[in-house]
Amino acid sequence: MTEPDVTGDPNQKHRIYLVDGSGYIFRAYFAMIRGRQPMSRSDGTPTGAVLGFSNMLFKLIQDTQADGRVSHLAVIFDTSRKTFRSDIFPDYKANRDAPPEDLIPQFPLVRDATRAFNVPAIEKEGFEADDIIATYAAQARAKNMECVIVSSDKDLMQLVGGDVTMLDPMKNKMIGPNEVLEKFGVGPDRVIDVQSLAGDSVDNVPGVPGIGIKTAALLINEFGDLDTLLERAGEIPQKGRREKLLENAEMARISRDLVTLKNDVDLDIDVMDLTVQMPNAADLIAFLKENEFKQLTGRAMEFFGASFREEAAALPDDEPEETGAGTPKVEDVNYTTVLDMETLNFWIKEAERVGQVAVDTETTSLNAMQASLVGISLSIHPGRACYIPVGHVGAKEQTGFDFDGAAAKDKDDMPRQLPKEDVLAALKPLFEDPGVLKIGQNIKYDMVILAQEGINVTPIDDTMLLSYCQEAGLHGHGMDELSELHFNIKPIPFKEVAGSGKSQITFAEVPIDKATDYAAEDADITLRLHQVLKRQLVQSKSVDLYETIERPLVPVIARMEQEGIKVDAKLLSTLSTDFGDRMEGLVKEIHDLAGEEFNVGSPKQLGEILFDKMGLSGGKKGKTGAYTTDVNVLEGLAAEGVELAQKVLDWRQLSKLKSTYTDALQGQINSKTGRIHTSFSLAAASTGRLASSEPNVQNIPVRTEEGRKLRQAFIAEPGNKLLSVDYSQIELRLLAHIADINSLKEAFADGLDIHAKTASQVFGVEMEGMDPMMRRSAKAINFGIIYGISAFGLARQLGVSRTEAQGYIDQYFVQYPGIKDYMESTKSFCREHGFVQTIFGRKVHLPGISDKNGARRSFSERAAINAPIQGSAADIIKRAMIHVPNALDEAKLSARMLLQVHDELIFEVAEDQVDDTIPLIKSVMEKASLPTIELSVPLIADAGVGDNWGEAH
Repeated sequence: MTEPDVTGDPNQKHRIYLVDGSGYIFRAYFAMIRGRQPMSRSDGTPTGAVLGFSNMLFKLIQDTQADGRVSHLAVIFDTSRKTFRSDIFPDYKANRDAPPEDLIPQFPLVRDATRAFNVPAIEKEGFEADDIIATYAAQARAKNMECVIVSSDKDLMQLVGGDVTMLDPMKNKMIGPNEVLEKFGVGPDRVIDVQSLAGDSVDNVPGVPGIGIKTAALLINEFGDLDTLLERAGEIPQKGRREKLLENAEMARISRDLVTLKNDVDLDIDVMDLTVQMPNAADLIAFLKENEFKQLTGRAMEFFGASFREEAAALPDDEPEETGAGTPKVEDVNYTTVLDMETLNFWIKEAERVGQVAVDTETTSLNAMQASLVGISLSIHPGRACYIPVGHVGAKEQTGFDFDGAAAKDKDDMPRQLPKEDVLAALKPLFEDPGVLKIGQNIKYDMVILAQEGINVTPIDDTMLLSYCQEAGLHGHGMDELSELHFNIKPIPFKEVAGSGKSQITFAEVPIDKATDYAAEDADITLRLHQVLKRQLVQSKSVDLYETIERPLVPVIARMEQEGIKVDAKLLSTLSTDFGDRMEGLVKEIHDLAGEEFNVGSPKQLGEILFDKMGLSGGKKGKTGAYTTDVNVLEGLAAEGVELAQKVLDWRQLSKLKSTYTDALQGQINSKTGRIHTSFSLAAASTGRLASSEPNVQNIPVRTEEGRKLRQAFIAEPGNKLLSVDYSQIELRLLAHIADINSLKEAFADGLDIHAKTASQVFGVEMEGMDPMMRRSAKAINFGIIYGISAFGLARQLGVSRTEAQGYIDQYFVQYPGIKDYMESTKSFCREHGFVQTIFGRKVHLPGISDKNGARRSFSERAAINAPIQGSAADIIKRAMIHVPNALDEAKLSARMLLQVHDELIFEVAEDQVDDTIPLIKSVMEKASLPTIELSVPLIADAGVGDNWGEAH
């Protein structure tokens, strides 16, 4: 890249870019924290928002050189909250929250970044950044310049028009008069009038109560402007609007003063003096190195040209040591469409030569068991990938390819593509070749898709799981997020090729040229992620976790999803009717208790009944102004004897079971198999637990009568039984082992009733003839302690006072002091290292452990206590799942593993093999920690058999 041209074409208008720096750093910050690993430099200073800001500013500098005109650029900042508007209305912006703690030290760094790029950082005491932007926009208009305001702030939309536009930097979308009209219902010249009426809750601009944006736009469009509207407010036919406007006319005028931007601020630098300038190499490189922005340093060296690089090369080399593995650098990409067998065979031979290939399938559905294969993409070298369409449909040729050997279009003028059967026949040996590694992002999905085509994909690596094993709890592990995190590349969104909402099409209908760009990019990014993440596996000490648990589990889960489980559709229909009838009865009872009819499903109306009409205490309103009526609130009221609250809880439980299960399951029966096929998420919970969806079998209630009835709808095929095998009190056993609690270990070794034992010690009673309620209380304490239960939570569970509950907890720790020591040492370890570990080395990161916010910190502390226990239990059952299929094969038993629900495995077993299958599976599960870990307490697996899951469980 040549050095930037700052002279420009004299025949073109000058253009000024005004960056809303104050607004953008918040956008950069919140984009950075959405599930992403917090970023900081070696000295601990947070820098994620600074990097986001710097990348944006650098891109903007690059864009200013694209059209050859003279470009000007400045970043505008706020100085403080107190401005001239505070004198007009003292409560202006008074309700804004303080910035996040880790953002505060980044404010000065953003200004440093701006100056390092040799861009003016402009601010003025007593004025907001918006006023300065308005002033420069006015200067630009006066000097016949184009003005681009880099912001999405709605307050700046009043400036749009003529040569003034806005650019939303997060969406890369231009905002002109049409977009303003779409946002406000009026043109830019009437935005101030609409905002004066509607107000702004964020900035505490009062407006006219009860009038929102839509109503304000209707009124302004009808009357022309705010002054006319207020003068003629008495003519408005709607009584409510008329009275509100007459009563609050002065407040609307005050609001207009608040929202109107000043365009005559006295500024030291003229707009013509803001020309884009070459940065000083020493200043920019020093800033980038200080903040450890290695990739951005390299990109800046390339862009700013030879003289900049020469200056930079002369600087002393004090680069900090790199803390992580580098990322593959790809200057350009080459994505191709495969439309003939000769080209396909070339890709296959190259994959065999190299010994690995990234694979991604494109289909018609996210549900692998209902999807149809549309195409397959491959990548063998970074930046190079191909897409092989096999299932596209359309009315006309879409690819633009026309060469000998390509498949001919059929009579319906379908897109040109190879026959699916030919492609799969050619790929099958490659995908099943034990000497070629197949790499995928959530490759389980691709394995299920290809298994239905008769292809067993092996061996595999999964980039999602490589990331998950190393950084669970720090960020998500989807391809898009990992791509942005590691390469600063935002992959093509699905909606960009297939649309969204009602206009969304299936991937089969996407034109093949667009499909190629999208699908090939997925394979390419997956390959590059593999090169980074696999190399980091050793450094992060996650090799054993990945190689012995996560990777070998993938084909096991893929097989389970294909097996599915049979359901009794007739029973589901009966249950739906029964639940519906009972819900109607509960509604009548609730209305009788309330003394009036209302929508039981409306939290707002329920809150008004409970806290306004009935006058119950404890009502709290949320941001919407409505009372909170979540499960915690209702359970608290029910514990105090409020019958209506309990009835609503019962109604909600039935409603959830009916909508989520008894109704939905009937529509989820696969037409090809006649079974339900749940999908298991392998990287959802940071503790290692599996999650499931469509349906979520993990959330079916265990202890309620309705949950038991629902389990009865999951049935065995004729001639088979369902076998349920689950671990007995595995988390308490692991607590005894991890915390080294001798009395608990002895109780488990002796086969004692652990809850009765605890009750005996905490309450000082004999185990013989114990009151069942005491055992129930001890059980609640035992399991509650694992999850860091508070005295308030235990009191609610047991129906006792908080003081009494705290006494139980205190006595528990007296009897088991080692548990208290474990809790404190675990929290201390987590605060020091940022993570806790399972007994198999799985790291669960908890960045909130040192959060300034007490609620978030407390949550992370409870999670730190529980994660080693729950995570170790998850690891153990995963190890069992890996070993069970081989054990069954060796014993020549035909049992099929169908479901995993936390500590329970469900199998379908031939009736004549039940007696042989039970001891084998129990043995595998009870020895699952071996040989890696020999536990100091025995693991016990209990088995049950029945015609349905309810009987077996």
